[in-house]
Amino acid sequence: NEGNDYFKEKDYKRAVVAYSEGLKKCADPELNAVLHTNRGAAQFHLGNYRSALNDAIQAKKLKPTHLKAIIRGALCHMELKNFSEAIAWCEEGLQIDAKEKKLVETRAKADKLKVNRDPLELGMDSSTPWQLRAVVGTDLLCERNIKLVLEPSSEEEEISDGLAEISIDGFHCDNATGSKVHLDADGNLNWPVLFLYPEHEQTDFIAAFHENSRFIDHLMVMFAELPPWDLERKYLPSSLELYFEDEERAEMYELNPGHTLLQVLQHERYFVKAGTPTVLALVKHSPFSEKYFSGKKVHRL
Repeated sequence: NEGNDYFKEKDYKRAVVAYSEGLKKCADPELNAVLHTNRGAAQFHLGNYRSALNDAIQAKKLKPTHLKAIIRGALCHMELKNFSEAIAWCEEGLQIDAKEKKLVETRAKADKLKVNRDPLELGMDSSTPWQLRAVVGTDLLCERNIKLVLEPSSEEEEISDGLAEISIDGFHCDNATGSKVHLDADGNLNWPVLFLYPEHEQTDFIAAFHENSRFIDHLMVMFAELPPWDLERKYLPSSLELYFEDEERAEMYELNPGHTLLQVLQHERYFVKAGTPTVLALVKHSPFSEKYFSGKKVHRL
């Protein structure tokens, strides 16, 4: 009920925390399916489409016929540009209710977008970095003093179905490049941001990280409930340190979690690569962290 109240007030961050507390206390599968679905809806409104999808998957496991969870999962796949998966979720839901309007509309849209995925078909200049075509003008980035790594476009560049795959130190994220930086109605940029957890070779992806949002606010939401891979229960927002890598100089820089995304992107040594800002998260003073930074030049706060 507390989560629902926050949701109605559009305080989605507090709603996520409330639903997470409910999940810790509740052992009823039916109610847990609702809690996961509601938390997924709140995560969706925050632009955390990966987390929202995970909640939809959990809700569907608990209650396979839960239409709201299936609709949410389909919408998440749409935002993540996983059009084939979106279609599959829609088909599953339409078997339960063949007239469900949202699923019918989403399936039709997914079919259409699946065919027209190549950004070159939209009349964009092939010399423009593909991640930023028809999304934001470079003048907006220059105004903000944001620096891009502009990789040359050539025939050797392979982009499957109009998308590319990010590969960073063994991490792979198919969905990260499916979302692009975009300008909202208030003139603010929203970026796709990738979080890497080297100790566990895991990732988190935020499809729309508002440039004026602080990192700590996202960490509070992302780790309101400990991830299943954190068996030692040590990934708490207060226990994490964030870093970015200056590849040119082979140096690491620690970030202030209280800073906004824009403040970090404006750092003199931050360069946005592949259209997706990336940060690394490690547990403070952990044996892995000490080993990870051994022999590396690290600029700490």
